[in-house]
Amino acid sequence: MRTNRRDLLKALGFGSVGLAGSHAAGEYDLSFVTQASAATGTGSKVNFADDVIYQIVTDRFHDGNSGNNPSGELYSSDCSNLRKYCGGDWQGVIDKIQDGYLTEMGITAVWVSPPFENITEVDSDSGASYHGYWARDFKDPNPFFGDMAKFEELISVAHNNDIKVVIDFVPNHTSPSTSDGQLEDGALYDDGSYVTSYSDDPNSYFHHNGGTDYSSYEGQIYRNLYNLADFDHHETYIDQYLKDAIKQWLDKGIDGIRVDAVAHMPPLWQKTLMDTIYDHQPVFTFGEWFLGADQYSQKYYDFSNDSGMSLLDFRFGQEIRQVLRDFSDDWHGFWDVLQETQNQHDQVIDQVPFIDNHDMPRFTVDSGGEVNTDMALAVLLTSRGAPTIYYGTEQYLQGGNDPDNRKPMPGFDRTTTAYNVIKKLAPLRQSNAALAYGDTEQRWINSDVFFYEREFGDNVVLVGINRSQTWYDVDGLFTALPQGSYSDQLDGILDGFSTSVNSDGSIDTFSMGPRTVCVWEYTGDTTSPALGHVGPTMGTPGHTVTIDGEGFGSSTGSVQFGSTDATVVSWSDTQVQAEVPAVAGGYYDVTVTDAGGTSSSAYTDFEILSGDQVSVRFVVNDATTETGENVYVVGNVHELGNWDTARAVGPFFNQVVHEYPNWYYDVNLPAGRDIEFKFIKKDGSGNVTWESGSNRTYTTPSSGTGEYTDTWK
Repeated sequence: MRTNRRDLLKALGFGSVGLAGSHAAGEYDLSFVTQASAATGTGSKVNFADDVIYQIVTDRFHDGNSGNNPSGELYSSDCSNLRKYCGGDWQGVIDKIQDGYLTEMGITAVWVSPPFENITEVDSDSGASYHGYWARDFKDPNPFFGDMAKFEELISVAHNNDIKVVIDFVPNHTSPSTSDGQLEDGALYDDGSYVTSYSDDPNSYFHHNGGTDYSSYEGQIYRNLYNLADFDHHETYIDQYLKDAIKQWLDKGIDGIRVDAVAHMPPLWQKTLMDTIYDHQPVFTFGEWFLGADQYSQKYYDFSNDSGMSLLDFRFGQEIRQVLRDFSDDWHGFWDVLQETQNQHDQVIDQVPFIDNHDMPRFTVDSGGEVNTDMALAVLLTSRGAPTIYYGTEQYLQGGNDPDNRKPMPGFDRTTTAYNVIKKLAPLRQSNAALAYGDTEQRWINSDVFFYEREFGDNVVLVGINRSQTWYDVDGLFTALPQGSYSDQLDGILDGFSTSVNSDGSIDTFSMGPRTVCVWEYTGDTTSPALGHVGPTMGTPGHTVTIDGEGFGSSTGSVQFGSTDATVVSWSDTQVQAEVPAVAGGYYDVTVTDAGGTSSSAYTDFEILSGDQVSVRFVVNDATTETGENVYVVGNVHELGNWDTARAVGPFFNQVVHEYPNWYYDVNLPAGRDIEFKFIKKDGSGNVTWESGSNRTYTTPSSGTGEYTDTWK
């Protein structure tokens, strides 16, 4: 029987204590880093592949302390007004951890609303800031959720119950700035001290470029999202304020971060944010880049692969809704999305799939839709990635668009079929590594029936689902399950049944009944090194990287970044930690070697940065272009492509902050470094025009942000 990774970590002495403290770059106490990345009785802080996340709108989950409820127009005591506070708080989450509701369901991580102090004014249309996305002070807690001591208690209670805590972080904006003056004009405070507001902004800490119409990526970044006061991340104060704020919450012991509105901030500024997080206390971080049904964006995938954070898996989420909620697509479309995401994401198991959340209508449509929810949960929990369940889905909570999709938790019934589907399958993600790390293979498919298999090392999980009201004969089904008999891991609660596998891997023809889900699994004894997950996927020399998998053995082997051996920090059969070696910035394949050989697969393109990162804005004036040409920058450091024009940074923008023929772009660069570079023009065919003259030079700032401005040569 395979040892549970959490039990193994406990046996190795990772206790249930909160984490605090900070470390300057290059001054790591490796024993601290090991514990920071292997989190206190809750598994790894940088790997959520075997976790099940439960998303909680804090105000709507459970009122554990009525004494911190707001008063007056902020509050709706019976929650009849869904745009006002209803009383939920951190004590309510603590209560539902301690009474077993979350732990018995198999939840191993809770994602709570932004914990920061929000505005207290009420808009007649938009209501109050119960959701947490209208922050005024990113360093103080929301008093309607609890004080800082209560937040720290939430961390402690969660960790003592093997549950991680993820917070929502909102670095794009503060609050709405309204012409009628009903709200607080985007006011920003720093640990209680007033800093600025949208109409009182002498230092231009906010963008003042109007609202985005979504017609361009540039406009999404440098214009306001709706009427929200939009931060200018190029301003040194804002850059430092947001990074200091997230470090404060990291020091409270959080295990993960969800970043709001990542499509609306400079992508490479966000890379400097991730470098700050990984340099301080590395945790799993995923962003929200909203995609609608059937929407595709290459920038979405580029961000996932280049920013240092993963993403909420909207491609998966929208498609599973089409297949099992709206019935506007079938399993062929779903399989296409699985293949697309596998190919496009560098590490697809770091993405965060879901079936519903606070930004879309609930999955359960009506009183007849419960079984569709049950089937969708079964698929979600056996798919790749870190699955997230929206609070109340297990109670079949219904609702349309915001705020109807944020109703109060209707109750905590532990007998619903959905609750028990989660209860059956969530632990399987930890006991069988195929669900955490395995690739997905299609084994049998038509419009209504889909059999898919997850396999990792000697572990296999085979899942079959019939979404229709029709019986189907399934013949010619083959599997990697060894010969033998297998029971349904759902114990028949979705009409699943046992099966037998023949010596050649075939399963004899059988009939699959309506609305049926079967889950069959085999847990093997993987002895050869099998690399499952690497986290983080970028870092600077000296950072600690955690490698999870199986078959590493009990004796310390070696870890290679490319051809360079890394210093091993810790070693077990299922987890290895190693230091990023002191090599030049670039992309490196990571492999593990033990007495049984080298891992058959590698994590490809781990990004080693050239040093601690700062954000620098490059501006080039009077750069006229032909139709189809764009401006880029290329230089002598990895972050500028090491003079490889195929990796030049851009394309630059030229419409909002500066207008054509003037161009600009915010770039991440190593701090305090003399660099050489040139601006270039590239057309759609990749043809390059270099500017004339000698290489340009620039010394990047040691901290904060910088800017280089000159004219095209």
